[in-house]
Amino acid sequence: MIRDNEVYKIGVLTKTHGVAGELCLSFTDDIFDRVDTDYLICRMDGILVPFFLEEYRFKSRSTALVKFEDIDTEEEARRMAGVEVFFPKALAGESEDQIYSWSYFVGFGVTDEQAGYLGTVESVDESTVNVLFEIKRPDGRDFLVPAHEEFIRDIDHDGNMIYVCLPDGLSNLYETDFDGE
Repeated sequence: MIRDNEVYKIGVLTKTHGVAGELCLSFTDDIFDRVDTDYLICRMDGILVPFFLEEYRFKSRSTALVKFEDIDTEEEARRMAGVEVFFPKALAGESEDQIYSWSYFVGFGVTDEQAGYLGTVESVDESTVNVLFEIKRPDGRDFLVPAHEEFIRDIDHDGNMIYVCLPDGLSNLYETDFDGE
């Protein structure tokens, strides 16, 4: 069984293309092209399922046309429209250029040099130029940390941990209790 912490989201199958089972993949990470892999993982009915690639080709910088084995008709492909696509973290480590998308780090813990363990990356906000890690604190509250390479000191891919050195003002905010308690 494939677990959520073993993969990271790279895109969504948006619609069918043609009548032979091809699908449009809108992706945020082209890792499937940079690493030798035979499959992508799709979330089907809440379960992560590997689908073997027959072929793919790029349509634009963020869209590819993919053909999975055993998906041979438009009807079969239509059932996959809207499905999230994931990539195994274990295979992502084999990338020669080691370029990861920010979403790769969802599920990683974050430890600051001064404040200690901050929590787990729940999601990544890439809606602005300043990318933010949305961290779930051990007490259940959320905390935002800039996902800036300047603050990242080390990444333990095997242990799923990001070591950061946040500026004094930001690490102090983490320790502040906003509810007045």
